[in-house]
Amino acid sequence: MSEPTWDLNDWPSERDWVWQGPLAVPTEWGKPGLVMAFNLECAGCIARGIPFLKRLQQEHGDALHLALLHTAYGHKHHAREDVLPELERFAGSFARLDMPIALDEDGSLAQRWGAEGTPHWFAFDATGALVRSVYGSQDNAQTRLEYLMAELAQQTPA
Repeated sequence: MSEPTWDLNDWPSERDWVWQGPLAVPTEWGKPGLVMAFNLECAGCIARGIPFLKRLQQEHGDALHLALLHTAYGHKHHAREDVLPELERFAGSFARLDMPIALDEDGSLAQRWGAEGTPHWFAFDATGALVRSVYGSQDNAQTRLEYLMAELAQQTPA
């Protein structure tokens, strides 16, 4: 687990939200949330991370904001026009994602956020404060996040 670092000015621009966005900065959510930095070429992201996010969505519904940041950080850089069709096909036809996705084309945003690679998770409380930053998709990472998000979801004002 890395030390949480966060700068509210370092949020994807409106243009960067390529699927079901844009999403406001976490301080405007009014509820907790989780953002996963991922890449389509990351096996752990696709096989474990995405299913975990979908399970959180089923379990907690509207009590949490869930979002994805597709990043080139730690992966081969591809041009926006090459990534977008694949990302849209994945989100719409394959994974059937019902959550916003931003594109970090060159990987610089995930790097500034302190991502150690993909998947990397950024958990926010209802005030928008970054409360946890976790790298990985194995059971131990998911278990820590699952307990944290359940706790945060219970604290969400009705």
